[in-house]
Amino acid sequence: MKKVLLIIAISISVVACNKTAEVKEVKTAYVDTSELMKEYTEAKDLEAKYKAQSEEKGRQLEAEINRFKQDAANFQSQAQANGQEWAQKRGAELQKREQQLGYAQQALAQQLQQESGAEMDTLIKGVKKFIKDYGKEKGYSYIYGTGDAASILYAEDKYDITKEIIKALNEKYKASSKSETKAEEKK
Repeated sequence: MKKVLLIIAISISVVACNKTAEVKEVKTAYVDTSELMKEYTEAKDLEAKYKAQSEEKGRQLEAEINRFKQDAANFQSQAQANGQEWAQKRGAELQKREQQLGYAQQALAQQLQQESGAEMDTLIKGVKKFIKDYGKEKGYSYIYGTGDAASILYAEDKYDITKEIIKALNEKYKASSKSETKAEEKK
């Protein structure tokens, strides 16, 4: 009797183990975030926008710097002719102007950095949301990020969906740009 009960207990445990052994396949992939930001059209446009602003505002500041350099060169040639008192007064003015130009350069760089940083943060939040939605739509359990802020140490190339994400993001951006252009034309 004990043997029969033991055999029944073993049979039940074997059947129970077989039923819990069913495991869902986990679909994973990764995105090279450095590559994504290099190839994403909106990120390129944002970078080009701030590069152009930097160059334009930099040219204005550069013109003032060149005038300062010319004034400084003239100062040296006129200093001996106009005397020490004139040279000290004019020298102090030039130092103050040089300091103001330095502050202007710093302020310009800081302003551009803050503006571009805010827009870049918004862009990154949008990309993260897009990848999350993309993962849900495509049935991924996990999508990892690699690149500058690597969050995995190894991934097989077959799991790299970076190009798919770039293509989908660029298509979405292109479509939104066209709709914005049409909306502006209607105004």
